[in-house]
Amino acid sequence: MKKIMLVDDEKDQIYFIKTSFEKLFGNEYSIIPAESGEKCFELLINNEMPDLILLDIMMPKMNGWEVFDRLRANPAWKDIPIIFLTARTDEFAEHAGVLIAEDYIKKPIEIKELKTRMDNVLKKAKKK
Repeated sequence: MKKIMLVDDEKDQIYFIKTSFEKLFGNEYSIIPAESGEKCFELLINNEMPDLILLDIMMPKMNGWEVFDRLRANPAWKDIPIIFLTARTDEFAEHAGVLIAEDYIKKPIEIKELKTRMDNVLKKAKKK
């Protein structure tokens, strides 16, 4: 079972993705919710190591770019694939997201497309 950490301050978004994945792909994925960047690092420090991180960009206190930078700066976490999830639609965010992370998906999210893109990122990561 693949462990996916979902870092998003929107509880509705976490609930939607988590319950959709449990219903549609329950035996393939385990969704680990983290409502903030701080919670993401707390889980990682406690050895909750995901196969992939879904990371919202627009969050209070510590935004997704900051979380991304801290993840990449830590040798234990730098190779975890990251997919940005965001409501931001500006070109800068999209280009930056595609260049530095493994993928970038705009909200609202379509679950089957998210799964396909996650599978593609996980396949690429496995080949490395």
